[in-house]
Amino acid sequence: MRILMTGAAGKVGTMLRPRLAREGRILRLSDLAPLETGENEELVVADLADPAAMAEAMKGVDAVIHLGGQSREHPWPDIVRANMDGTYVLMEAARQEGVQQVVLVGSHHAAGFHTRPADGTELPDYAFPRPDTLYGVSKVVMEALGSLYHDRFGLNVTVVRLGTCNEGSADTRGLATWISPDDLTRLLEAALTAPGYHVVWGVSDNARRWWSLEEAKAIGYVSQDDSESQAPALIAEFGEPDLSEPEHDRAGGMFSIRELGQAW
Repeated sequence: MRILMTGAAGKVGTMLRPRLAREGRILRLSDLAPLETGENEELVVADLADPAAMAEAMKGVDAVIHLGGQSREHPWPDIVRANMDGTYVLMEAARQEGVQQVVLVGSHHAAGFHTRPADGTELPDYAFPRPDTLYGVSKVVMEALGSLYHDRFGLNVTVVRLGTCNEGSADTRGLATWISPDDLTRLLEAALTAPGYHVVWGVSDNARRWWSLEEAKAIGYVSQDDSESQAPALIAEFGEPDLSEPEHDRAGGMFSIRELGQAW
């Protein structure tokens, strides 16, 4: 099996590569940045928005994990080219090559203005898009493209509204939003075989989690990690989180505060 991973040189791609390695599996790594390949890895240096380059990168591929694009808030033209045009070109290349399984790694910033449900329930899997940034808007477009290519062309597409993926949480917000690299790998493995179209929250089953995992569980994801073991040290450093503050009350955290945006 050959899996195309875009954005392979980025932080998340770097964490995932050794975890996704399997006997009989080839990871075809795509990025604008050069990187060293390991055993059962191939490298394709390609611009996501270049149709010819992506068509070449897609040749002989069985599945796609799409991590590539602009990962931070940037001026609108940059966001459009890297994230919107890039995702469209990727999906079209997958369709033309006959690839049936696509995992689009989106972001919780597609729904960043949602707040904790007042009744203590979880934020639903398909919470209506409420982007908190131009970057978040591009992830809404990603979700829409995934839906279109499933409904019109029959591709199996899972969109992951990714939370905070690091080896460990850097702050108390992450006690709710963190997903371990191991859990993200488990989620992607489930998505690589899931039929249909799905939007799932990319989060570990943390004790302080408030984003639903029902849809992720429905496609076969079983979280094995929980941020709570990190809580004592983080609370000692930062204090107990005030859940009424935007950092903890809004899905997008501090990115939902306008003053932090760029190019408005």
